Amino acid sequence: MEGSKAAASLAGHPLISYPVGAARDAGLDPIVVAKRTSELPPLDVPRVTEPDQPQHPLCGVLAAIDASRGAAVLALGCDMPFLDSGLLAWLAEQPGPVVVADAGSGLQPLLARYEPTLRDRLALAVDDLRPMQELVASIEPRVVGPAELARFGDPERLCFNINTPAELAEAERLIALGA
Repeated sequence: MEGSKAAASLAGHPLISYPVGAARDAGLDPIVVAKRTSELPPLDVPRVTEPDQPQHPLCGVLAAIDASRGAAVLALGCDMPFLDSGLLAWLAEQPGPVVVADAGSGLQPLLARYEPTLRDRLALAVDDLRPMQELVASIEPRVVGPAELARFGDPERLCFNINTPAELAEAERLIALGA
């Protein structure tokens, strides 16, 4: 996608406002983690700056863990507009070093709960520059599969993320339909 994904407009609101709102509705205290140069819309949440290098999504998780003061972190992608607050509250309470959603098409490392005890292990994994799904799988996470996700809605919709203009248009269509 061109420009700032977080600031992309979806139904008249910045894309990032959807996961931030779902986290708030879940009773969580959201923060936004972004690189120094990332363009973000105005948000009423704290911002944590992650290092410019390396370029890896796990860097954001590490920055969130560092900012969490010893609490577990629920990592959410800025491009996930259909997250359910009930799912987020439930996921935040799950035990285990890593608890990650999988709607059936692969792990969603940015819909996952990370314990701060993993910080050093995750920091070493960043150096590998392997895909995030592979890195999270190597930690042997507890996987929340489609059957568990279905308690909170359609698993594919809950895990829907936007990476292309076509996916943004599909999200617009789903919102317009009230789906």
